[in-house]
Amino acid sequence: MKTTRSYPYAVITKKGERAALSGHPWVYEAEVTALFHDPDGNEIENGGLIDVLTDKGRFIGTGFYNSRSKIRIRLISRNANDRFDESFWERKLRYAWEYRKTVMGGEGSPDLLCCRIIFGESDGFPGLTVDRFGKILVAQTLSLGIEKRKDVIFPLLVKVLSEDGQEIDGIYERNDVAIRTLEGMEQGKGFYPLPDRKIPDYTVTEIVENGVRYHVDFKEGQKTGFFLDQKYNRLAVSRIAKGKRVLDCFTHTGSFALNAVKGSAAHVRAVDISEMAVEMARENARLNGFEKKMSFVAADVFDLLPKMAESHDPDDRFDFIILDPPAFTKSRKTVDSAYRGYKEINLRAMKLLPRGGYLATASCSHFMEEDRFVKMLQSAAHDAGRELRQIEVRQQAPDHPILWNVPETNYLKFFLFQVV
Repeated sequence: MKTTRSYPYAVITKKGERAALSGHPWVYEAEVTALFHDPDGNEIENGGLIDVLTDKGRFIGTGFYNSRSKIRIRLISRNANDRFDESFWERKLRYAWEYRKTVMGGEGSPDLLCCRIIFGESDGFPGLTVDRFGKILVAQTLSLGIEKRKDVIFPLLVKVLSEDGQEIDGIYERNDVAIRTLEGMEQGKGFYPLPDRKIPDYTVTEIVENGVRYHVDFKEGQKTGFFLDQKYNRLAVSRIAKGKRVLDCFTHTGSFALNAVKGSAAHVRAVDISEMAVEMARENARLNGFEKKMSFVAADVFDLLPKMAESHDPDDRFDFIILDPPAFTKSRKTVDSAYRGYKEINLRAMKLLPRGGYLATASCSHFMEEDRFVKMLQSAAHDAGRELRQIEVRQQAPDHPILWNVPETNYLKFFLFQVV
């Protein structure tokens, strides 16, 4: 193996070996014990390919190397016979697209017009996210290895989709994230120059999800412009919203609120701390003709829920509350603080609801593991003097596939309860 392979190679620790052989694609800095040049003595290139071996010389896989990253190697193949040419990447892209066609409603499904086409490690493209919003693909690249190969991958992706009758105007890059700097890449955003295609002259587009229309600002919106992972959780909310007064907290684009109206809610109040988000939600309500059934408030949910509990205004009474906050923690160091934040809003919501009311509650942080989130809900219910009658437990939509050997891909928790 050491003499016949054309790539440099890394030898890793027993701990790294166990993780890699169990299927995890990351090799951390501390798990690399030795590095060796390729047979020609070339320097090991950041973003270049490198083999990973056990201390006994057993081949584990091949991945992208980056000396600037704590994730020192990101594996992309475990097959020693793979050649990392255009055919390799096209095969992976076709596999990812065929998977979406299968799990998102089949050929011709409207769900294929707004879905996640590439979900990083889950699809074998470490650090790459590609969301589809109609004729626009929005890409975010967080690994140097993919960055150096996007001139191959991006045109191939458009080719794969176009050959399947999917009309694509362009790819917009949302690389305005700090982690790129840590990986040795520049930040920025803008259209990727596809060969033989004009750069689109728009950065706001329209999608339809669950029969609800949205304007998506993929240039200025959060992440790639719209959160697709809650698609079917929003449908679950819609199914039980009929006739109810609904409070949608952390509404962002108004997606849960709009699905509740679509499900014939009596009235929906959408709340977000961001004035821009509230205006976006209001605009989406106008787009769907839902204004008469909705109201909008720009406020901090942590302040608003206690005020509503003390209010005697009947308009501040709701029988269905939705809590879909942003990630309260992005590292293990802040999980305890996040736990307290989740408990506070859930406790307040449970107290605000009448007995027999309904609660939808979510966490989008991988670090807030499900067991701990459940314990938080149990504690909040106990302190509120309520019992929780479980309706459904859900996760992210299947276009964000979970790899059981990669816990980081399992991040979204979503619970529906009746509070009694």
